[in-house]
Amino acid sequence: MNFKKIVKTFALTAFFTLCGQQVVAQDLLASQAPIDKKMKTVDTLTFNQLLEREYSGLPAEELYADWNNVYAHRATQLPDQYKIDLRDFSMPTPSRVITSNFGARWGRQHKGLDIKVYTGDTIRAAFSGVVRMVKYEAAGYGKYIVIRHDNGLETIYGHLSKQIVKENQRVKSGDAIGLGGSTGRSTGSHLHFETRLCGVALNPALMFDFRAQDVTGDYYVYRKRSYDREAAEATRLRGVQGNGSYNPADVHSTAVAQNRNNSNERKQSYASASRKVHKVKSGETLYRIATKYGVSVEQLRKLNGLKKNSSIRPGQLIRYS
Repeated sequence: MNFKKIVKTFALTAFFTLCGQQVVAQDLLASQAPIDKKMKTVDTLTFNQLLEREYSGLPAEELYADWNNVYAHRATQLPDQYKIDLRDFSMPTPSRVITSNFGARWGRQHKGLDIKVYTGDTIRAAFSGVVRMVKYEAAGYGKYIVIRHDNGLETIYGHLSKQIVKENQRVKSGDAIGLGGSTGRSTGSHLHFETRLCGVALNPALMFDFRAQDVTGDYYVYRKRSYDREAAEATRLRGVQGNGSYNPADVHSTAVAQNRNNSNERKQSYASASRKVHKVKSGETLYRIATKYGVSVEQLRKLNGLKKNSSIRPGQLIRYS
């Protein structure tokens, strides 16, 4: 009996102990439930923040109103001035030969540089960014790629034989994106390379020196007022084959000086236009000219530096205002 009581007591003790542990375990789970819910909420917030950052953190979002895979380029409002960081760069090709410059060509504007490459040559992303377009255009770019970069630029790579990236793919500077070719409107294997800001084509020679296989500086500052002259000056200094040297600071200084000279010329032209003159005909006198324009003879003499005994001759220009 005593043994049975001991066994029974032990069994009951063990049963209640196990029940107690289950209760404790249930209590522990119950106490953790609010924490799990909080963690789930935190995870959801973090995930949403990551998504928001992913979509709002697209390259150069302050410059571009939208992100689409439809248009290779669409011109929008350019800022008056914009500083472009060129430090995170890679030359799109090791080729140093320019076959066609930026600017007027065959009666139309050539919006980029043509660089000699061979079919199958590796073409690389000029800067880090996101691939916006991977398309084919039979009458133009052929197989081409558009990348929007973190520094605000968009680069276009045309006439490729193969595209090896996908739309919306993130690429780093120097990543292989395609192979050189001659697809689309092309007369021979080459890379058509464009640099655009807000959809507007900028002369790549302002930023890339293919001869030196380098960029022109750590930064390029786009200035709306002087850009056209800078672009023309850069092309002139580069030469047809891109063999010339180019210093962005010097080109900008030249452009500013030219703008100043043009401004002075415009002022002088305006001043000349405001000076009204009469071309003397045969038989005309100062008195007749003065009467015609409603001024005095004395005024005509002062305006033209004439003395009382000075005579005028046919063809002479007489200021009357």
